[in-house]
Amino acid sequence: MDPEGVQWRALSPRYLTLRLIGGAIRTLVWTAVACLPLAARALGLFEPPVWAVVVLPAAVAALNLTGLALTPRRVRAMGYAERDDDLLIRSGLLFRRVVAVPYGRMQYVDVSVGPIEGALGLATVRLHTAAAATQAWIPGLPDGEAARLREQLAARGEARLAGL
Repeated sequence: MDPEGVQWRALSPRYLTLRLIGGAIRTLVWTAVACLPLAARALGLFEPPVWAVVVLPAAVAALNLTGLALTPRRVRAMGYAERDDDLLIRSGLLFRRVVAVPYGRMQYVDVSVGPIEGALGLATVRLHTAAAATQAWIPGLPDGEAARLREQLAARGEARLAGL
């Protein structure tokens, strides 16, 4: 699926930390929600079925912990490559995806930073084209690399548009 001779650039190792923090918070929240029938039973509010008290919290926790365990591999599967005419972005484990965005089709490049990203010194680069279906972004880039990539892509996009 990967084109031959492409040198993929990996995301920052701090992006794994970001994803693990988010996954841990999500696991705690969903497991707490799944424990509501247990709390209702303990408080004597009503008598939920046994599966709702025991199986539901265990299943939710197991499912979320499995996702958390796969996170390092998911992050390693992500990357990007700058080629002469386009930018390649790859992601996915089971459902792999490689997106090629021609420089001449880029309308603008957006860099965004969330609160946890900012604390870790990371940013997300989003590429916007005329096609509404284009979903191209590169998360987990160090701030400096995100700024460099934004400037590089904007310059290449302008050069390709000028040649039309």
